[in-house]
Amino acid sequence: MQVTREDLNACTVKLTIVCDPDEVKAGFDKAYKQMAKQVKLPGFRPGHAPRAMLEKVVQKNELYDQAADNIVRVTFKAAIAEQGLEPDPTTRPSVELNVLDQDENKAEFSAKVPLPPKVSLGDYNNLPVVRQPLDVSESEIDQQIDAFRKRQQTREVVTDRGVEEGDVAVVNIKVDGEEGEGRNFMIIAGQTFAQLDATLAAMHVEEMKSLDLEFPANFQEKDWAGKTLHAKVTVNSLSTVKLPSLDDDFAKSLQAENIDQLRTRMREALGQAKLQMTTEMLHEQLLDKLHERSDVNVSDNMWEALAARRLQETAEEQRKNNKTLEQYSAENGMTVDQLIEAWKEKAKLHVERALLIREVFSAEQMQLTNDELNKELYAMAAEYGIGPEEMLNLLRQNEALDELQFRSISRKVGDFLLSKAAVSEEGETPAAKPAKAAAKPKAEKAEKPAAAEKPAKAAAAEKPKPAAKKPKA
Repeated sequence: MQVTREDLNACTVKLTIVCDPDEVKAGFDKAYKQMAKQVKLPGFRPGHAPRAMLEKVVQKNELYDQAADNIVRVTFKAAIAEQGLEPDPTTRPSVELNVLDQDENKAEFSAKVPLPPKVSLGDYNNLPVVRQPLDVSESEIDQQIDAFRKRQQTREVVTDRGVEEGDVAVVNIKVDGEEGEGRNFMIIAGQTFAQLDATLAAMHVEEMKSLDLEFPANFQEKDWAGKTLHAKVTVNSLSTVKLPSLDDDFAKSLQAENIDQLRTRMREALGQAKLQMTTEMLHEQLLDKLHERSDVNVSDNMWEALAARRLQETAEEQRKNNKTLEQYSAENGMTVDQLIEAWKEKAKLHVERALLIREVFSAEQMQLTNDELNKELYAMAAEYGIGPEEMLNLLRQNEALDELQFRSISRKVGDFLLSKAAVSEEGETPAAKPAKAAAKPKAEKAEKPAAAEKPAKAAAAEKPKPAAKKPKA
């Protein structure tokens, strides 16, 4: 066996292993014996059929897979010992088979060996962060109330005026030279394309206009897209949205006595939402600042596995929406390769942050209480729109209770860092707090709690809001 070593970084070693012929032969011999136990041949007990007969019935790809597994298991273990490496027990190595030939007894593979992470925790006292204002403005209350009014909106047919922006209209477009009565589209005025929006403005029901229309390249009717065609445009029907009146009756529909009480409740609810959002943003800032002050090294295997899993989840989500990964990437302004690189960067940062969170948790000898775990469980249940018991059962079924524990740890560490941070309001200069006791030396660390070694899943990439789609007739 010949082993070539390449240190990719402080926590990842790549080994290229060329196996000896006798190692390859032993792997194939063992594979035949293993497969013989699964093959039934007339006149022979399982595992006792002659190899010559087995060679005629076993599938070559199954034989090679089993032999590769045998060869890699033995030689990889020997290579690790030869190089004096102690792999990270919580992370699986990745193996790539380069050559496997039974006839010539050749086998070569490369393996990325993950070494334990190396974390040098920086000073987490007085981390500078900026907090956005928590004041709730009157306009924000108005926007929230308008959102509730829109939920109770009704649609009314318009007969006494022309098209206005925001109206819903059924429009017929008849292109010269085409047979039939034209094509119907349901549109929202002001959200089609510039020339058509301008044409429809102030048109009444059954009014018709004849003109040359320059259809955009992304128009939904592919045979018209990117062309200039002479057409007749007719408004077949027109309707508009009517919002409920902003009065006490509307307030009572939202369990408030009157508009003043409704506005008070909205202010309180928005204040709570802003506080939660701002706290989460501050936690993110604190982790960024701590990451800058710290030195974190992890194996490539840790974040590559996370990135691959998240990419697979994204692909599955898009398949449910009848989309390909290529389409999803394009919607986000990227190629698939760029999307993969983006996920790798996010996954690496996520893993490094998770390690920093655990280091602070251990350095401060923190412990989780049942109340903290229950609080996080209720928060997760609210996110998924289900009850706490159902959330707990789902976590158990998916063997994901470690995620509940890690989220609880993250929240506790985030709140702790915030209590020690130098916080300034947006537009102000941070005022440093008196320095508190520095992180305890590693020798004084308490044993880590039985929290999951896996970091929580990487957050989903922010999806762009879809543009208003023009439904086909």
